Amino acid sequence: MSIEHTAAMFGLQATACAELGSPLYAALLRRAAQDVRDGGPCAAAVAGHEDAPGPQAVALRLLGGVHALVLTGRAPALAAHYPGAGGTFDPDRPDAAWPAFRAAVADNLPWVRDWLTRPPQTNEVGRANLLIAGLLHTLGERRLPVRLFELGSSAGLNLLADRFHCGSAGYVYGPEDSPVRLTDAWRSPAPDWLPAHAAPMEFTERRGCDLSPIDPRSADGSLALRAYVWPDQPARTARLDGALRLAAGLPTRVDTVGAADFLQSVEVAPGALTVVWHSVMRQYVPTPEWDRVEAELARLAAAATPEAPFLHLAFEPRRVAGQHRFMLAARDGAGPVRLLAEAFPHGLPAWAADPARAAGPEGTDGP
Repeated sequence: MSIEHTAAMFGLQATACAELGSPLYAALLRRAAQDVRDGGPCAAAVAGHEDAPGPQAVALRLLGGVHALVLTGRAPALAAHYPGAGGTFDPDRPDAAWPAFRAAVADNLPWVRDWLTRPPQTNEVGRANLLIAGLLHTLGERRLPVRLFELGSSAGLNLLADRFHCGSAGYVYGPEDSPVRLTDAWRSPAPDWLPAHAAPMEFTERRGCDLSPIDPRSADGSLALRAYVWPDQPARTARLDGALRLAAGLPTRVDTVGAADFLQSVEVAPGALTVVWHSVMRQYVPTPEWDRVEAELARLAAAATPEAPFLHLAFEPRRVAGQHRFMLAARDGAGPVRLLAEAFPHGLPAWAADPARAAGPEGTDGP
C-alpha cells in the first residue's frame, strides 16, 4: 500500500502539472509513478517517504532535486529536454525526456534522496499580484504606512511585493523599471475596486518567518529557488530571476521560527496599517500549529482600532461551494472575511470573485 500511495500521489501531481501548463512534468511524473510501482530508481529515491501525506509533496521534491542536477550541469542528457536549461520539449514526443530523467535519478541517488528531505519552496512571486491587490483594496484612500509581516516567507521575495510592477487593462501598480513584471495580471477587465494608477505605498517594516528560510543571495539558496520552478514555464523563471536581482540589493528579514511564535511578537501600532499575509503555505502547517496561528490573528483583530488598523490577507486554497479554489481572502480588523479574487495557484492571471461569495464567516469555506 505504501508504494501504491506514492504512485497515486505522483499521478495526482501529474494531473495538476498538466492542468497548470507543464506538459513536461506531467509526462515525467506519469512515467515516474510507474517506475515507483516497478521498483525502479524512482522507488529507490523515495524509499522511506512512501507514506508521506500529500502536503509534503514528495513528487515535487523529486522533481526539484532532478532539476537541480540539470541546473548544476550534472545531467546534460536531461538538460537537452528542459527548456529552462536551453533544451527543447517536443509535445509530440512527451515521453522523450523519460530515459534521461530515469538515468539522472539512478546515477545520482544520494543527491536526489537529500532533496527528498527538503520542503518545496517555490516562493512564487506571481502570488504577489493577489496580495498587493488586496492591500490596495483595503487601504483605499487612506494614506497609512504599512507594517508587513509574512507567514511562510521562504526566501522573503514577496516581502518586496510593492517593488514589483503589476499591470493589466485598467490597472497599473509598481515601478515601471522593476525587474519583476507581473503583466496580464488580471483577466480583462481588472476589478473595479482596483485603482487604475495606484500611488506607491509606504512600508515602514517588513519581516517574515519560515521554519527553513532560504537566503536568496547565496548560491545554494538561488539554486533551491530555481530548482522548484517548472523548467517548461519560462515566464515564471523570468519573474524569479527578476526577484533575485531585486533581493540582491534589498535584503529582507526572515526569522527561523514557526508562524504562531512569530505572531506572538506582532502588535498593532498607531498610525500604521499592520498587515499579516501569506500565500499557499497553510497546507504545510499542522492543524494544532494553525489553531495557534488563528488565535494570534484573532488577538490582533480584536486589538485593532481606527487609529491602529489590522489586515489579514491570505491567498490559499479554499473549499468554495464544494469546489477546491485558490482565493484571495481579506479580513479588515474584526470584520467579516471577504473573498475578493481568484487565481491559478501561481497567481497569474487573477479574476474578481463572484460577488455572491464575497463575504462569509471565518472558517465557513476556510482553507
